[in-house]
Amino acid sequence: MLMQTSRIIRFPEGTTAIAHTPDTPDRLDSILSESGSSRSGVAFPRPVIVLVGGAAGLRHYHMAKLHQLFVKVLAPLAEELGAVVIDGGTDTGVMQVMGIARHKTKSTFPLVGVLPVGLAALPDVACLPPGAAPLEPHHTHFVLVPGSNWGDECPWLSTLAGKIAQGLPSVTVLVNGGEVTWQDAAESVRAARPIVAIAGSGRAADALAIALNGQSADIRTQEILASGLVQSIQLEDLAGLAETIRQFLCQPVKG
Repeated sequence: MLMQTSRIIRFPEGTTAIAHTPDTPDRLDSILSESGSSRSGVAFPRPVIVLVGGAAGLRHYHMAKLHQLFVKVLAPLAEELGAVVIDGGTDTGVMQVMGIARHKTKSTFPLVGVLPVGLAALPDVACLPPGAAPLEPHHTHFVLVPGSNWGDECPWLSTLAGKIAQGLPSVTVLVNGGEVTWQDAAESVRAARPIVAIAGSGRAADALAIALNGQSADIRTQEILASGLVQSIQLEDLAGLAETIRQFLCQPVKG
């Protein structure tokens, strides 16, 4: 069983991050830092952008367009609105692009990666577990949760988003994505968190966009769309995505 601990991770790039290893969901509270009182914690309450989607499944033409979307929209919005961004934390796909965007825009918003401890390739550990993935070096925090399979982190990621938001708005941005992304989407629905699917990015995101037009019999899309929480934005529509996220995150606080 994991113990609740925190440690500093030092990357070869010269960056550092705080890694937490909670053993139960209740221990996620100790990761939070009210009004930024602790350097190792994540200040709350704050609006939250949950980023889920493709790791290995993104194609080169997706990546080029996503760099524009993240650098021009997601990172600046998170910075402007004082939001926390939560994703899967690995140095691949959308998580890699998010880390690079935060670095390129010189942003200061917390970027938190949540992944199973059994699949986290820490930069200072020589003996790595099979299938482990390196961590993206521009994240500020990592939450390494119990498990050794991709998908074990999904409920933890969603729960952490709720704990950070504390009633403030949150939104899930879904880009591309495979089987684990469907789990993430289901967790967002359970949390009543709106989902913005980036149409044109491939796989799960495109399946949801197609289903919104009534052209899919996929049971997964039907169950998620039945929530009424999903809308789609075209990958090239930077202004539309910015406006949509702004509307979600600037909603009045729930009483």
